[in-house]
Amino acid sequence: MFESYFQELQSTEYRLTVYRSGGPTDIEEWFDAHGVTVEHRHLPPGGPDPFVVLEADGEFVGSLGVTALEGLLEPPLVRPTEREEVAAGYSAVFDLIDDTLVRGMTRRELLAVSREIEDRAYRVGRGTLRVSFQALSTFESQADVYRTLATDTDLDIHIYGVADWKPPEIQGVTYHGQPAEGIDRHWVLAFDGGTDEMQACGLLAREQADGYDGVWTNDPEQVAEIATTLAESGTDN
Repeated sequence: MFESYFQELQSTEYRLTVYRSGGPTDIEEWFDAHGVTVEHRHLPPGGPDPFVVLEADGEFVGSLGVTALEGLLEPPLVRPTEREEVAAGYSAVFDLIDDTLVRGMTRRELLAVSREIEDRAYRVGRGTLRVSFQALSTFESQADVYRTLATDTDLDIHIYGVADWKPPEIQGVTYHGQPAEGIDRHWVLAFDGGTDEMQACGLLAREQADGYDGVWTNDPEQVAEIATTLAESGTDN
């Protein structure tokens, strides 16, 4: 399940170059620990503030200040209705490293990315949001968030996972249990953007022994591919 997607990502070489005048930054350690090659370039005294440049297979992806990237060290877990409290820098980080395979992610980091996707779906207010937290029992802690999403919007929400718990009935939310083999390893969100496919976004993560290998994307075609695979994985419950 999702094997071809991960194989393509694993063949891509990601490189982060940090431009700074001082000593190593915490963000360098974070990227190195998450499977991204990190290099350092010296900035002269009086030069610009430290910043990073991200490349994929030698091609420029984007750049951002180190201060903004520090949001990755303590990702905000804020409900979609409270997103105005989140610094714009974290959203900028979300945009910078989309389509980048990040290894060894924690559940907290996955939840933070999930909140970004849920927030976009909440703001758009319509469309289809497909979600898997691996097992339906994991959804228990997220039920209030999704009750708000379903109540305040016209979203069509589908929740997938191993049928190990009976979830509460929520109008606008459909549950899909008894999924295809392998769904128990995958944390997935796919929002189709509603009437504007440019609002489409998704997260795909696979559990490993040391955490999760994850990637998030704003590419409508990739989001549609993820959503289709997830939709075909389960049956209505």
